[in-house]
Amino acid sequence: MIELSITNIVIIITVIISIFGFNNSNYKEKLIFSPYRYINQKKWWIIITHGFIHADFFHLFFNMYVLYVFGPAVETYFLSTSEVGVIYLLTFYILGIVFSTLPSLFKHSNNPNYFSLGASGAVSAIVFGYILLFPLRELGLLLIPGLWLPGFIFGAIYLLIEHYLSKKQYGNIAHDAHISGSVFGIFFIIIYDFENVEKFIQKITYYFSTF
Repeated sequence: MIELSITNIVIIITVIISIFGFNNSNYKEKLIFSPYRYINQKKWWIIITHGFIHADFFHLFFNMYVLYVFGPAVETYFLSTSEVGVIYLLTFYILGIVFSTLPSLFKHSNNPNYFSLGASGAVSAIVFGYILLFPLRELGLLLIPGLWLPGFIFGAIYLLIEHYLSKKQYGNIAHDAHISGSVFGIFFIIIYDFENVEKFIQKITYYFSTF
């Protein structure tokens, strides 16, 4: 009998809900996040449900692929450090979805035409939780094939790029959501076990001492 990991279960649920939404615009509209609707129409659930629907197959594939790559290591960490690791993992993921909406809540609360969707915020939280736990594991930049960097350097570059793109407002991508999700991922891992900060610093110090 095949045992599915929590990460894989989340991926399967997200894929099913997203694909159903591709073929049913009314269904997607009920789940999509709108700061205006959240505040003025008291649709509290959309602050979570938007993380389980996506704009198209590429959007869905990219988010779920990244979650598939980084999720298992973070899941193993929680399961190995707590008897209720499953609860911590799910809380981490769901709150990542919620916290990713905070910038848009402040910026677009009076804009009925602003909408956002996708698991990018929660996935960013997973990635940066991973980076804090394993800062020296090398990660690649999609825009520069063949270039691999230690996770903590990759993370810093990623945040700088996202900040720049957010200021320039390129495309329809919610770069602020990526940033807030990433920051949340860091703080959650720190709050969960403050010793992770000490371990992170030790690993970074070791890395620079090898030059």
